[in-house]
Amino acid sequence: MSSTFVKKKNPGGIIKCKGAVAWGAGEAMTIEEVEVSPPQPSEIRIKVVSTSLCRSDLTAWLSQAQPPLFPRIFGHEASGIVESVGEDVTEFVEGDHVLTLFIGECMSCKQCVSSKKSNICQQLGLERKGVMHSDQKTRFFIKGKPVYHYCAVSSFSEYTVVHSGCAVKITKDAPLQKVCLLSCGTAAGLGAAWNVADVSKGSTVAIFGLGTVGLSVAQGAKIRGASRIIGVDTNPEKNEKAKAFGVTDFINPNEIEEPVQQVIKRMTDGGADYSFECIGDTEMVTTALQSCCDGWGVTVTLGVPKTKPEVTAHYGLFLTGRTLRGSLFGGWKPKSDLPSLIDMYLKEEIMIDDLITHNLPFRDINKAFDLMVAGKCLRCVIHMPNE
Repeated sequence: MSSTFVKKKNPGGIIKCKGAVAWGAGEAMTIEEVEVSPPQPSEIRIKVVSTSLCRSDLTAWLSQAQPPLFPRIFGHEASGIVESVGEDVTEFVEGDHVLTLFIGECMSCKQCVSSKKSNICQQLGLERKGVMHSDQKTRFFIKGKPVYHYCAVSSFSEYTVVHSGCAVKITKDAPLQKVCLLSCGTAAGLGAAWNVADVSKGSTVAIFGLGTVGLSVAQGAKIRGASRIIGVDTNPEKNEKAKAFGVTDFINPNEIEEPVQQVIKRMTDGGADYSFECIGDTEMVTTALQSCCDGWGVTVTLGVPKTKPEVTAHYGLFLTGRTLRGSLFGGWKPKSDLPSLIDMYLKEEIMIDDLITHNLPFRDINKAFDLMVAGKCLRCVIHMPNE
């Protein structure tokens, strides 16, 4: 299909626009004309401005899970402008600037009212079926046939529909082409360090995987005053980049002759106070646990595993006082907490810009996937056409 067709806008009705559609696992996306339904009650329709490629998009795109959820529009880390609102929506109006949220916040369920105990909303948690939370249907169609969603966001489209609880209004002072990273990766890393692990001043930290999430963990640990931040990655090019985010020591497992956990234990006099698994490798979770110290060592796992979702570890690691914690979106309650991170960015208290290694037009979305597969990017920000 030609990419020069004209977008047809119909306020309150169906919009026809460009969407990057994946037709099968690992198959290159094609830019198609998609029909985007109007927002239903408690939903909003968003004009996507910028959306970045997250590794979980890549993992889901490559997945051979059954039943297959294709054709599908991926993308969940995005910024945009509200185009229209559905019935009962009072929080948003047309023209509001927003970030999309892959986990929502209904503000009323047991989890949402749990203070800081949890951010896993019972109504708007992680959506895995490729449909909307409200009615289990899609809002995307191609020639009348449904197209699956991803995480109830699907931002690889010029327009998308999300539940109003899966978006947060942000100040118009925030650059949409940068702050889209806070709708997933950067916020997830900072929150893992601050909310989940609660890194303390003077502590030692080990981080496995120095992608966007791992570097954001390092940044969070640095801000908290960690005395030593050890980064572990097989890509030697990450060494220099990591220093800017607070990493003090770099270990490439391919360049040492002993297990990495032994190196870390020697460097930290018996083990790090905190370790973070940011790769999505459940075997690495065990290594991270072994890198922690007895008594109070805390390991946080953030990565989405590509294979083997089960974690195995010797019970003795826990008997001696180590703790393993999971982290989804860094423990942030997304609608309540993200505006404060936006403020921190505008005050230059946290770094986002240096995590963006590539800026690509929407038509080059497959190049972003190629770069991530090859390990040659941190975040590729994909920019939608202005009109």
